[in-house]
Amino acid sequence: MADSWKVTLPCTRAEAESLAGDLPALAMLDSPPVLMTSEADADRPDHWRLDAYFEARPTEADLTLLRQLVPSAAGADPLVAPLADEDWVTVSQQGMEPIRAGRFFVHTPEHRHEAAGERAPLEIGAGRAFGTGHHETTTGCLLALERLRTSGASFANLLDLGTGSGLLAFAALRLWRAARAAASDIDPIAIEVAAENAAANGIALGRARGRLELVVATGLDHPRLKARAPYDLIIANILAGPLIELAPSIAAALAPGGRVILAGLLDHQADKVAAAYRCERMMLEASRSLGGWPTLVMRKRAARSWQTFSRKSKS
Repeated sequence: MADSWKVTLPCTRAEAESLAGDLPALAMLDSPPVLMTSEADADRPDHWRLDAYFEARPTEADLTLLRQLVPSAAGADPLVAPLADEDWVTVSQQGMEPIRAGRFFVHTPEHRHEAAGERAPLEIGAGRAFGTGHHETTTGCLLALERLRTSGASFANLLDLGTGSGLLAFAALRLWRAARAAASDIDPIAIEVAAENAAANGIALGRARGRLELVVATGLDHPRLKARAPYDLIIANILAGPLIELAPSIAAALAPGGRVILAGLLDHQADKVAAAYRCERMMLEASRSLGGWPTLVMRKRAARSWQTFSRKSKS
């Protein structure tokens, strides 16, 4: 008899991201499944897949609950498959091959043996938080960080807003080891996972330089995030809607000349997102797209320009 089972359903990317945290609906189950999401078709960026791993054969009630978690799949028949005597953790990580983005080599624990000799290996276990590096949005941010470092940019105070697994914060600290760094997420489970991943990658936690402070926060509305501002680098890999909504607070938290890396948006959303930041005295410095998912790097105008504008306004 099978020790574990896998249930597969189609979903959208937005639904996939909504499944990254602690779900009260699953907490009611005696043995909650472990949820994994992945992009199903690179040519159709909103077509994702949900894989739910159960310790026992899922009941009809379990299947109904999964359909409720992904409303777009309400009429779909789930694919239910036994996993024989295999460990579901191993199975869930199969197929997640390491990726290279600039100097970064992102891998799961299953591929730890391949990291020897890599310039900047980062280990992210597939599991409870969004951001394993296996999607174009995360890869785009890693490449943007690499390009900033190669161009000679130096950052002393940085924030990974909506960190998920913690990967982008870890990558930034690999590049600017003496920086003060913070990572925040609205989901407490994501912060727990980020702490676990930090330990796996030798990232020390704390508020001192070279360490990472983890904060559960909605946007930038948290005393610790406010106290740490202004930042000279903010990374925000979330969604287009929240990026637009957060534009004023992100811009306010940036130091003059500071940069923000924006991702999680689609090509057709890029102009609208960039326009929201231009309204906050920011200019587009770079824009590159991977598979229909652009990464924008925007820079806050220098303080001198703002002071000159202020004097003219008062005269």
